[in-house]
Amino acid sequence: MANSFRAVCMRCRRPEIVCYCRHVTPVDTKTRVVLLQHPRERDVAIGTARMASLCLPNSEIHVGVDWSRSREVARAISDPARPAVLLYPGDGAIDVVREPPRGPVTLVVVDGTWWQARKVVRSNPMLAKLPRYAFTPPRPSEYRIRREPQDDYVSTIEALVHVLGALEGDAARFEALLVPFRAMIDAQLDYAARVRGGRVRHARAKSERAHRPAPVPAILRERANDLVCVVGEANAWPYRCRDRDVTYEDEIVCWAARRLATGETFEAIVRPSHPIAERTPEYTGLSAAELEAGAALDEAHARWRMFVRDGDVVCSWGRYATKLFVSSGGHLPASRVDLRQVARAFARGKVGTLEGFAERLAIGAETIRMGPASCPTDQASARHPTNHARGRAGVRLAQIAAIAEHFLAQSRR
Repeated sequence: MANSFRAVCMRCRRPEIVCYCRHVTPVDTKTRVVLLQHPRERDVAIGTARMASLCLPNSEIHVGVDWSRSREVARAISDPARPAVLLYPGDGAIDVVREPPRGPVTLVVVDGTWWQARKVVRSNPMLAKLPRYAFTPPRPSEYRIRREPQDDYVSTIEALVHVLGALEGDAARFEALLVPFRAMIDAQLDYAARVRGGRVRHARAKSERAHRPAPVPAILRERANDLVCVVGEANAWPYRCRDRDVTYEDEIVCWAARRLATGETFEAIVRPSHPIAERTPEYTGLSAAELEAGAALDEAHARWRMFVRDGDVVCSWGRYATKLFVSSGGHLPASRVDLRQVARAFARGKVGTLEGFAERLAIGAETIRMGPASCPTDQASARHPTNHARGRAGVRLAQIAAIAEHFLAQSRR
């Protein structure tokens, strides 16, 4: 039997049966849009960067990760008549709706997963130094055929609709970009229903299994009295700020812990051995004076050694802080639990940041500050006092402890 090949549209590069080109309406813009697409995203059939480039005549798309030697990208972000800005959320980003840049700009958009986008920005100092803008989506994503990691994540083309509307003051005009987007989604869902209808029963069973929470690890259930939640803060210089001849490694400047069974707490502010990075006081919630007045590293390690026991089970959110603490010479027991991995298994998917997951459990920073009566999750979560340590570490430690107790409560049901 001869092989059959699907005819592909050379414009949108989709199979002709689900081609969306007839729905594309070009929209002229004062804003120059530069799409930097991660190579892995290029091969995603239902990606939206190419769709956006077809809708926006004043745009260009480049595929790659390292742009340090790209004359095309350097040219695109060096137009003095349209200074470049980067659409990239996070600390330091300006709300594009509340404070849009004045005059026409070149909008640089990284197309890829959050992990891919972060890698592209970190790998390219010329991108990392651009002014950053972000926005809060006014509605959930319509990307029904592709799961977003969090409810406030949207596709590239949806992001462009919101941002271009803010930049050019005519949001309704950019709704035209969503017409091919919605057509692609509808066509994909229709195709799946017609061609793969026989798999619905199996897909439903798989979906039901996916929504079942994973069991809580035995170590949390069996050694509840040994759990010690820890959090660390670092003096970390951004890569783009580091001198080529002098590299300041990340260093622990705050280490805090709470023993769940007894409520005992530990806190050590550690005096930095390197110059304090500009954003460190902001990130840690500790002033430069507080950091400079901290204890010597050896003294902090000695105090910690009197608090921790070799039979403890250390619970952290991620492994960055614990690895940094151990690399500084600090001692940690052999038994450790990464609560972020537990959360991912429990939710059967990505969980985002510590703060985001805590909010999903109704144990966010605001709830912790308000006190036990305001925490509706369970009584175990409500036992936490307002502060376990100074600065951001206190809030994060309270959230980690509350998450650990939430899992303990789940294991008892």
